[in-house]
Amino acid sequence: MNCPTPPMNWRRADVSTQRDSSAGAPSAPPVTFSPREWGVLLVLCGAIFLEGIDVAMLNVAMPSIRADLGLSTGSLQWVMSAYVLGYGGFMLLGGRAADLFGRRRMFVLWLSVFLVFSGLGGFATEGWMLIVARFVTGVAAAFMTPAGLSIITTGFAEGPRRNKALLFYSGTAAGGFSIGLVVGGLLTTLGWRWVFFVPVVLSALILAAALAFVPKSSRPDRTGQSVDLVGALTVTAAIVLFVLGVERASHASAAATAGTLAAGLALLAVFVAAERRSSSPLVRLGIFRSGALVRANLAGLFFAGGFFGFQFLIVLYLQELRNWSTLQTSIALIVVGIDAVLSPTLTPKLVDRFGNARVIFGGLLLAALSYALFLPVGVDWTYLAMFPSLLILGLAFALTYGPLTIVATDGVKEEEQGLAGGLLYTAFQFGAALGLSTVSAVNVWATTSSSPSALLDGYRAALWVPLAAALVAALISAFGLRSRPGTVTASGTPSDERTPEIPATR
Repeated sequence: MNCPTPPMNWRRADVSTQRDSSAGAPSAPPVTFSPREWGVLLVLCGAIFLEGIDVAMLNVAMPSIRADLGLSTGSLQWVMSAYVLGYGGFMLLGGRAADLFGRRRMFVLWLSVFLVFSGLGGFATEGWMLIVARFVTGVAAAFMTPAGLSIITTGFAEGPRRNKALLFYSGTAAGGFSIGLVVGGLLTTLGWRWVFFVPVVLSALILAAALAFVPKSSRPDRTGQSVDLVGALTVTAAIVLFVLGVERASHASAAATAGTLAAGLALLAVFVAAERRSSSPLVRLGIFRSGALVRANLAGLFFAGGFFGFQFLIVLYLQELRNWSTLQTSIALIVVGIDAVLSPTLTPKLVDRFGNARVIFGGLLLAALSYALFLPVGVDWTYLAMFPSLLILGLAFALTYGPLTIVATDGVKEEEQGLAGGLLYTAFQFGAALGLSTVSAVNVWATTSSSPSALLDGYRAALWVPLAAALVAALISAFGLRSRPGTVTASGTPSDERTPEIPATR
């Protein structure tokens, strides 16, 4: 490297020089990482890449799994829903566990669980076996992902160093999903079980690298902090019920959906009441005093809903109406993966020049433009006609996902970084479930027959859902454009105060 870099327990930079309000300041020297830092970052990027490729490969393998195992539509839906329930339901608990029990410890442990149950899914001979394996794999990802994110946010100094690491990380996550679509199509031609076996190999390599590169540290000091079992049980059950209600909304009766969501709301109320009385709450409610954190989570929820809902509709359009193969569809969507290149290259420059808030707002407007361009889709559209929308969506993801991650964790105390990551990823996951369920419901409602024109009417009606979600997310993020120095951060301190020295990554 051109210049020396500090070890993994340096001081954070003065936050007052890193905020969005400094956008437009003279450019600083290029940020460089030491070989050890690159090793840690590549391990964590490998894990988030693994999570993305795992989900994407399963998406394209579903028809083959259904045919081989003889699954009903309901059982097939549960193969996907089981992962979503485990991932979305346990994410918040996983983030807090990283803070309480050690980030490296949680990362390594649950990466091992991910490895084992991904492999078991490949040996499934019955639908229930695959559903159980996917649920536990989702739970493992819920603990592993916020632990990995918090290793970055506590191991790289707040400001340009952390921003560069997070944008590199977000680009890898996007690349995993995009590449997984193509790899999944190729592997499915060999046999759907390879979709489960390949992640085992990747998991083993990442696990070995994690043991070598992610530094050990002493067990976190939990003096005076007990495990909030009531909070953990009630919030996890509430989130599981919310995700279940949303995920099954288009397949269950209105009464069943309303009952499930009402039960989730009741448990959430119990959780809030318990947290107010707890001396060691699972979620310190004061963290929501940060307007930036709340905006980032809400914008992330709507952005994820629109993004995944749109991709779902595109797959239906290409495969149901146009009769494209799984591999053709995967290759067509890979252009969205341009975000994997732009996130670590273009986005940091734009963040340095304009600040996170403006970059996020611009990315959300581009997402809305992407969806709007696809509204007049026709029965015989060429790929060239679809290309601008897909390309703009890739750019929108690059400008939105990474900066949202930065804002959602900026100014949060070290001992709550896992919680902040858990909150953000819970918002992303719940938003994805909400978007998929809503576009499915609208699509079914607007499709009156199986004729090409009726199918097209259903797609066009449902395309308004991601457009509306992107516009709502942009509206929410717009409130952050006029933020002023000295606002209260998620840690409860003014944003222009210097943050304390942090210890080594846990």
